[in-house]
Amino acid sequence: MSSILTNNSAMVALQTLKSVNSNLAKTQDMISTGKKVASAKDNSAVFAISKVMESDVAGFKAISDSLALGESTVAVARQATETVSELLIDMKEKIVAAQEDNVDRSKINDDVTELKNQIDSVVAAAQFNGLNLIDGNTASAQVLSSLDRDSSGNVSSSTITVTGQDLATGNYTAKAVFTGTDGLAADNDDSFGFALDANGGTNDDGTVVIVDPTYDAGDKISLRLGDIDVSYTVTDEDVASTSVEDIVAVNLKTLIEESGANVSVDYNVANAGTLVITNDGADSLFVSGQFTNAGSGGLGAMAGIDVSSQAGAAAALGTIETLIDTAIDAAAAFGSVEGRIETQSQFISNLTDSLTSGIGSLVDANMEEASARLQALQVQQQLAVQSLSIANQAPQSILSLFRG
Repeated sequence: MSSILTNNSAMVALQTLKSVNSNLAKTQDMISTGKKVASAKDNSAVFAISKVMESDVAGFKAISDSLALGESTVAVARQATETVSELLIDMKEKIVAAQEDNVDRSKINDDVTELKNQIDSVVAAAQFNGLNLIDGNTASAQVLSSLDRDSSGNVSSSTITVTGQDLATGNYTAKAVFTGTDGLAADNDDSFGFALDANGGTNDDGTVVIVDPTYDAGDKISLRLGDIDVSYTVTDEDVASTSVEDIVAVNLKTLIEESGANVSVDYNVANAGTLVITNDGADSLFVSGQFTNAGSGGLGAMAGIDVSSQAGAAAALGTIETLIDTAIDAAAAFGSVEGRIETQSQFISNLTDSLTSGIGSLVDANMEEASARLQALQVQQQLAVQSLSIANQAPQSILSLFRG
């Protein structure tokens, strides 16, 4: 039956055209974004999974940076320990040479002393971004190595522990060297500090008292006045004196005066080992101090090496073997953990690539398929338009029934 009120063919053709246009729009969006799931509207389940995986990828990229930082830090420590090992081997050669009677042991001892100083320099400089793993002040450091997600979606972090090695010849140790009237560390042991007021005078904290009578040769007393450092190292002659704290205080007074620090410093004769520091500037000044105990580090026995005599040379031969073993063990430990960090870094890189590939397989569009589908839909659109045009002309044929 033909009707001028209801054109069923046109309605069918119109619905077909709408469907084709909708599919065509989706295909064009897919081509323009490169994704078959660009939003939660496209596929909510796949979209949610992909976003969780994308967040993990972002986290693993941050972990790669952490591993790179950790690897560099350990590499510096390893290289430093290897250098210390080589210097100790050089020292062993000197010590072996000193076993001979017909040698100038004093000259050899000078060479040994220079090697000691070089080792101290290497240990002090072996830091990366402020972290020194071989000076005895760092027990361990944690390197972020992974993010672990369980089946319930809970995330936890994993770390690689880097154990610090002690290759120092002396460390800051608890020894009551400094006292004062106020502002001192609660335990009065290895460090202290106080402020001097800004009007040129002293407040209640302007006194430093050197009180420890049990110094060893090589112990070092350090003071920092603002940004100026002074230090004095105790000698064998100082230790032999009955008033070593006086000697330390007087020498520190001289060093402070020669340093250019804008302070006045007086030695209080009535109180052994007492210095009174006065701020001569217009700005507040902070004074702090530390005590380094010679022989307390992992290579502390090195301080006792003295090949200037036959007995000293003989004793040094056994000592140097122990020191070399200590340095080699430290280098091996750092080498092992550096290899582990390197392996973990490579794994994280591969894992990130795999996750990125997995996300792509979930949400990325197949561009070859999309291209073919686009062309097919364009043809369908043209046919649907023609079909609708034909359907819209059908009622015109009814007019012929009414022509005479």
